Amino acid sequence: MNDLYGYDKGILAEHGIFCGIDEAGRGPLAGDVYAAAVIIPEGVVIDGVNDSKKLTERQRDLLYDEITARTVWSVGIATVAEIEEINILRAALLAMKRAYEGLSQRPGFALIDGNKLPSLDIPCQCVVKGDGTSAAIACASIVAKVSRDRYMAQMAEKYPEWQFGRHKGYGTKLHYEMIDKFGESPIHRHSFLRKYYEKKTD
Repeated sequence: MNDLYGYDKGILAEHGIFCGIDEAGRGPLAGDVYAAAVIIPEGVVIDGVNDSKKLTERQRDLLYDEITARTVWSVGIATVAEIEEINILRAALLAMKRAYEGLSQRPGFALIDGNKLPSLDIPCQCVVKGDGTSAAIACASIVAKVSRDRYMAQMAEKYPEWQFGRHKGYGTKLHYEMIDKFGESPIHRHSFLRKYYEKKTD
């Protein structure tokens, strides 16, 4: 049992059944923002769970299958239109709320990755760098990341010009080249590109 499970054991003893919540996709220039909520049943240990950013794509995919088979989990999203309307932070918190509300089991407490709390109807606690601290948050980070990557792979098929499968919407050199060549797709976050356009016109 690693430290992530030791941390969660302490939370379980203090608060009872709880979920970990994390998001994926705050930084990209395109696509919805995703969040996941995960309750790890008592006694379940999934080997290899860690902050999703420290894992390879293959490791994440394998862990995703195990997590979704052995835990109670839910995914929530906020759309590009919502990101543009309410801003990315609020949209990410909304996706977290939707992930929590989608759980088939109701926890009494929630651990939230980061330093901002979504509006939930249960007590919650922020954990900065939570995906490297809590196993439940780490599981949520993997589920959110894999879910979003698979959604971006679908978007790559729908909008092949922008090659979303290669950069997942992040601001890579290739992605900016595709935007220069083809303009924005229907899933681009226009507000994220304003500074780029301003720099080009300077």
